[in-house]
Amino acid sequence: MKAIWNDEVIAESDDTVVVEGNHYFPRTSLREDLLLPSETHTVCPWKGKASYYTLTSNGHTATDAVWFYPEPKPDAKAVRDRVAFKKDVRVEV
Repeated sequence: MKAIWNDEVIAESDDTVVVEGNHYFPRTSLREDLLLPSETHTVCPWKGKASYYTLTSNGHTATDAVWFYPEPKPDAKAVRDRVAFKKDVRVEV
């Protein structure tokens, strides 16, 4: 699987986990050079508190386009150390 944003591959892995229709990529597969930390947080009742990154490259920005669960709840352990992407990012085989 590949995550593509702004015509750049930002993550690539054969090891994704699908939860609620979203492919969660291993955190280690994500390009660090495109990430800016975000202060945004949301809460999922069964996964826990999500944190976000903003993507930035060549003058383009996708605010809060990457999310992850630093401390997922026990039922969501499959997403630990993984990231998922908002619609700005295309996920394809």
